[in-house]
Amino acid sequence: MKIFVLLLNIFLLLFCVKVNAQEMQQGFYNLENGEFEEAESFFAAILEDHPENKTARLCYARAVGLHNNPGLAKDLFGNLLKDYPNDLEVKLNYAESLLWNKQYEKAEVYYKTLVSENPENFGALLGYANTLSNLKDYQPALTLVNRALNVSHKNPNALTSRKYIRLGYANQYLRETQYENALNLLDANLRDFPNDKESLLNKANVYLITRNSSAAKSVYESLALNLNDSIVAYNGMALAAHVGGQEKEALKYANLALSLSEKSTDSLKVLEAKERYAQALIWNNKYGTAEDLIAEMKIEYGPEIRILALEATLGMYTGDFKMSIENYKRILEKDSASFDGNLGIANAYFARGEAGKAKNAADKTLSYYTNQQDAMQFLKKIDKIYAPVLEENLSYSYDNGDNKAVASRTGVRFPVNSNLEFSGAFTYRETKNSTTNLEAASNQFDLAGLYRLSPVFSLKARGGFVTANSSQTDYTNLVGEFSLAVKPFVRDDLEIGYRRDLQDFNAELLNRQIAGNHLFLNNNYTASNGLGWYLQYMYTEQSDENNRNLLFTSIYYSFIKKPILKGGFNYQYISFKKQMPELYFSPEKFQAAEVFINLLGNDPNSKLNYDLTIATGYQFIENEPKQSTYRFQGRLGYRIGDRFTAGVYGNHSNIASATAAGFTFTEFGINLRWQITKKPLFKL
Repeated sequence: MKIFVLLLNIFLLLFCVKVNAQEMQQGFYNLENGEFEEAESFFAAILEDHPENKTARLCYARAVGLHNNPGLAKDLFGNLLKDYPNDLEVKLNYAESLLWNKQYEKAEVYYKTLVSENPENFGALLGYANTLSNLKDYQPALTLVNRALNVSHKNPNALTSRKYIRLGYANQYLRETQYENALNLLDANLRDFPNDKESLLNKANVYLITRNSSAAKSVYESLALNLNDSIVAYNGMALAAHVGGQEKEALKYANLALSLSEKSTDSLKVLEAKERYAQALIWNNKYGTAEDLIAEMKIEYGPEIRILALEATLGMYTGDFKMSIENYKRILEKDSASFDGNLGIANAYFARGEAGKAKNAADKTLSYYTNQQDAMQFLKKIDKIYAPVLEENLSYSYDNGDNKAVASRTGVRFPVNSNLEFSGAFTYRETKNSTTNLEAASNQFDLAGLYRLSPVFSLKARGGFVTANSSQTDYTNLVGEFSLAVKPFVRDDLEIGYRRDLQDFNAELLNRQIAGNHLFLNNNYTASNGLGWYLQYMYTEQSDENNRNLLFTSIYYSFIKKPILKGGFNYQYISFKKQMPELYFSPEKFQAAEVFINLLGNDPNSKLNYDLTIATGYQFIENEPKQSTYRFQGRLGYRIGDRFTAGVYGNHSNIASATAAGFTFTEFGINLRWQITKKPLFKL
């Protein structure tokens, strides 16, 4: 009889469980399909009739937590734990509620115990892995999620968790500049999830940071699987082309993205396409078109951060740094952690000569984006500019007038703060003429100071003396300079000043003690389209009672930005009051005109830098027939370390100088530059 009663009770219990399960089936369905509000209402109704039903309590707590109240869910699971302290299912749900509440440290301790007690439990292993991932402890998180996948092979939830753990781990490697490790993790993700968009975008980003533009473009190409992804792909390919210095390619891809966006109903993709197209216009110096497009976007979208950033970028390229600063400030008012805002304003301050503000902005960028490479390189650039520097230059020159000279110059630059720097130099020059057997040597000592009164106004003063000696003379003379530099307009630099020097081209001039007092004006204007105009005028009064007028002007155009390739036309006019051809080139009227081309490679990411100029033209001396001229100048430098650079240079020309015709001059030498300390000796 007792056995019969026992069997009956078991039957009734199983029957009730089956009935309850059937009654809660709709709630289970709501939970599984993410209908958490409906699930919450459903299980709340069940609990009104069956307040102690464990399954209903569990499901209700899950629905509450996943809907909108993770704090209440944790309390509900806590109550269940009191009633069922040894129930693994309750423990797992309580642990998960700690994650919902972002209590990751507490969850780590709890999951560690769960896993030690249940080393093969899938839920415990996966939960522990997700906890460590949130704590950015990626290596053990990856180990745990792999253990979970050994328990439940190819479980989709575990595979998804592993994907995001790898993404986080790859991003950590990226900040640590361990690019190969980052790429290996992303490739592992792509084996699990072929063509995964997030992994591909992260992989492309690694290539962009390492400036591997062709690899980045290949990754973006594989993204183009549908309309919206094709817009993303073309936008990315445009950026990759820009990183590689292929601005016309960048504009082509940006134009393709813009055309595709016209078919898209995704408003964000449309905005991103317009944004990239505006950037590409700026990169290609199409500033007027870019300005019109930005104005249209401003009307359509209002003062949105992206639009403000575009306007600021335009200002950076056109030299209107003040406008850029104002726009970046507005961005930071809307989003103080904005990367574009913080690093953008750092660059704008730097361009205006406000180094202290620039450094503070870059430091703030790094406080939000740890080890961000662009910000770190920016700070290194500031350190290089304001660290003390020692330079040594050695040269040898000769001409067809039998003059030879060797010279050395040792200079040091010592910034005191971002607005004031001092410098000093010692120059030794020894010259000899093998025909006349005249020899002379000179020693020059200089001390100078540069003070920036404002971003557009600076003063420079230099003073020193020259001692010269030979078999015929021995004397000391003063030299110096005072100048004022201003920026009267955007993209215009003007310098006016006074300079006193000593003529030391050859031994004869040194023996004559001819000092020159020069009033000069230099002005350089560069238009936003790459066209530039340089003007120099100098009036000189000499101690031998002669005077000179010199006018030099150059019109040039920049064809390419990386490397810089520019060419143009130079014109020079010189006239002397007295003609003294027996001593130095001093025509009543001299004119020279030449065309030139200049190639400059000064990529901060390359150890090699170079500067090559080739020019040819004609010179007109007095009323003599025109004479053809040529000029070659070259410099090659190599960065041996972060703080040491060595280079060689050479010049050769036949432009008149010491004789009226048939003059050739050659000089070559070496240059050494050492940044004495890693950082400035003052706090910016």
